[in-house]
Amino acid sequence: MEYQGSSGERRAQSLLGSESQAKKFYRRQRLDYLNPIMRDFIARQEMFFLSTADDEGACDGSFRAGPPGFVCVLNEGQIAYPEYLGNGVLGSVGNILQNPKLSLLFMDFFVTTIGLHVNGRGRIVSDLEIADDGAQSGEIHREDSRRGQPPTACWVKVDVEEAYIHCSKHVPLLRKVKKEIHWGTNDPGLKGGDYFEVGGGPGVAHRNDTSSSPPSGHAAAPGWV
Repeated sequence: MEYQGSSGERRAQSLLGSESQAKKFYRRQRLDYLNPIMRDFIARQEMFFLSTADDEGACDGSFRAGPPGFVCVLNEGQIAYPEYLGNGVLGSVGNILQNPKLSLLFMDFFVTTIGLHVNGRGRIVSDLEIADDGAQSGEIHREDSRRGQPPTACWVKVDVEEAYIHCSKHVPLLRKVKKEIHWGTNDPGLKGGDYFEVGGGPGVAHRNDTSSSPPSGHAAAPGWV
């Protein structure tokens, strides 16, 4: 049966006259699994954006980063990513415990400017379960290849329900500049201090810099906005 999208999508398409365009996208670009090119793409990425919601629909957006391969592709229908303690709130984990639906957006800002949406259902699992899965799939990062990474609090295993492209049309092409990453640090200065001065602590020196230019000494990359 041809995928029709959600009732909300269909209503929006009807109101704005995009039914034909949407059907073409569903047919040509949407999968309910990860094909080999998608799996290779995920394995190369160093970041993704995560969206979750609790059981009342209150949403949360977050950012995740790690070395290439920190998101483990277990098979065409499952991926897994590590969760760290961070600020201790564990908002995304809490949401998943109440509502397993989640969305991951992988963006390649540095080479292709292509993105990949992966939607599905998440489940909180242990290091041991992921290690067992990884041993079977051959995709998991072993502890010795993750040196310098903070210890994981848990893992989120995602059952993929939907995967589709995010086109490159409006995605800027960025260039990496050297920045030492202090994985797992709790040093307030290295974490950015009280940048927005919410907690009464000191802000940071560049708080008032509202220009769109890169930091001093860093050359702008093509497509910098």
